Amino acid sequence: MNARITTSNIVTRSLGATGPRVSALGLGCMGMSDLYGPADETESIATVHAALDAGVNLLDTGDFYGMGHNEMLIRDALKMRRREDAVISVKFGAMRDPKGNWIGMDGRPAAVKNALAYSLRRLGTDHIDIYRIARVDPNVPIEETVGAIADMVKAGYVKHIGLSEARADTIRRAHAVHPISDLQIEYSLFSRGIEADILPACRELGVGITAYGVLSRGLLSGHWSTQRNESVRDFRSNSPRFQGDNLERNLALVDALRSVAEEKGMSVAQAAIGWVLAQGEDIIPLVGARKRERLQEALGSLSLALTPPDLARIEQAVPAGAVAGDRYDKHAMAMLDSERA
Repeated sequence: MNARITTSNIVTRSLGATGPRVSALGLGCMGMSDLYGPADETESIATVHAALDAGVNLLDTGDFYGMGHNEMLIRDALKMRRREDAVISVKFGAMRDPKGNWIGMDGRPAAVKNALAYSLRRLGTDHIDIYRIARVDPNVPIEETVGAIADMVKAGYVKHIGLSEARADTIRRAHAVHPISDLQIEYSLFSRGIEADILPACRELGVGITAYGVLSRGLLSGHWSTQRNESVRDFRSNSPRFQGDNLERNLALVDALRSVAEEKGMSVAQAAIGWVLAQGEDIIPLVGARKRERLQEALGSLSLALTPPDLARIEQAVPAGAVAGDRYDKHAMAMLDSERA
């Protein structure tokens, strides 16, 4: 399952009806700069190179990941590489103070164009492939935010417009202004909320899904250890799913998944990623690998041939709604348009 996958046989999928053709797995780069504790920059760049060499062309970042550091890391990783070999997806709008605290969202048209200008410079590119606001700004109509990005599409600075953590009604309103290539949203065995309304709406409109959190921030990786350094700045320390009894209950679900995975010769992570891949050709999982070995493990999920009985056993091990705890703390949950009625 962990055999090296080369560019010649990488699986690709269309990112929605109007988006680009991308690798069936994308590389989420956030943890290389922020929020998961220290990362080795040399290894991070080597991981980006390994992804590109394997044909993984979708690189996901945000201008607030390390306050610009992540974009500059991607710029450095893409030096001596062809720009067309990478599809760069950028989130913007999340504001932070010098200590890294979250201080709100800004989706105003002027802020959209200002943020884009800085991202283009940090990335060292003349265009961004997919541009999206990280969280819907409740104080700015989504039509205004998307309209501003649409202006940048016309000007040639942006190729496609995406959304992030938006509910069905918001997606429809945005799509009426300009075609939306994809919705970036959490989707995993532990987080299946999109299946009720959001996923059907996206499929009706031809909007793809880039699924982040497919390993529930490492909890579903099979590698999570409770013996982590609590002094390290890692937002999982405040995540309800990683605390107290919730963590014990969730790790019991992981153990149940491990039993199923081992019988099929898979790792826990491969089973979890493989399940998301099997939910539809319009879904592209993002894997937040910070090291080449984790990337290689994730790539093994592309060679799985999960049958309906296999998928049923996986869902039996981790039933919908069985996870203990919300996916974010109360403050962060309140910022999710996707969680609003």
